[in-house]
Amino acid sequence: MYSFVTLCCLVSSIALPSILNILAYPVSLKTSRRISNYIVKVLAPRLFAILNCYRHFHFFGYNETKENLPDQFLIISNHQSLLDIPCYMNFFRDKELRFVAKDILERHIPLVSEMLRAQEHCMIPRKGSPMEAMKIVEKFGKRVIERNQIPVLFPEGTRTRNGNVGKFYSAGFRKLNESANLPIVACALDGGYQIRDLRHIMSNLKNGCYRVKVMKVFDPPKTKDEEVYVLEESRRLIQEQLNQWRKLDTDAKY
Repeated sequence: MYSFVTLCCLVSSIALPSILNILAYPVSLKTSRRISNYIVKVLAPRLFAILNCYRHFHFFGYNETKENLPDQFLIISNHQSLLDIPCYMNFFRDKELRFVAKDILERHIPLVSEMLRAQEHCMIPRKGSPMEAMKIVEKFGKRVIERNQIPVLFPEGTRTRNGNVGKFYSAGFRKLNESANLPIVACALDGGYQIRDLRHIMSNLKNGCYRVKVMKVFDPPKTKDEEVYVLEESRRLIQEQLNQWRKLDTDAKY
């Protein structure tokens, strides 16, 4: 019964903004951006509130770790689910986040696709050449600097299936670091891999949780060796944090 109620609440919340944005985007970019801002600032937190109310699905944002962050920075994070995007929007709701994502998300995903296009997130062609992808990332880096936005990069390049941190690839990170030259903020998130598709949502949503935490702030790396260090250290810190969180979850069951 509660699963049905939750589904109805979620659908009713996202249906109208999704439809309006689909209709608005081809006609008025300005209107589409207003709807997209509503999705980010109002709807994302509301969706987590609905999940908490009806399914006891909790969002744990470790807000104390956001203290003393620089005004503008580049977030690098592990990647578990499409829901990582609204998760970070909820955690950094006072910032304008812009994500590096594959262009397949630009189409046919309710609530997400038009928002990503209208807000000019960095959409990487899935079948494009590496050179083309790097040019897009470079332009994106310059754009976020001009607009005082916060770029978000998932160096794994794809979502993990088991929740552990995969290899952090350096090409996109290096190009974005070169063009934006921002402090690097490593963030850990966990919980998304358990609800990565409809089957897992139905089985794991109840009493589940999403956690997000700032792990470390790095100065802008100036050399290739410094870039490698930032990626490796970030990956290590994130995996250690995931291990700690999962130990907490295991202990809570006994």
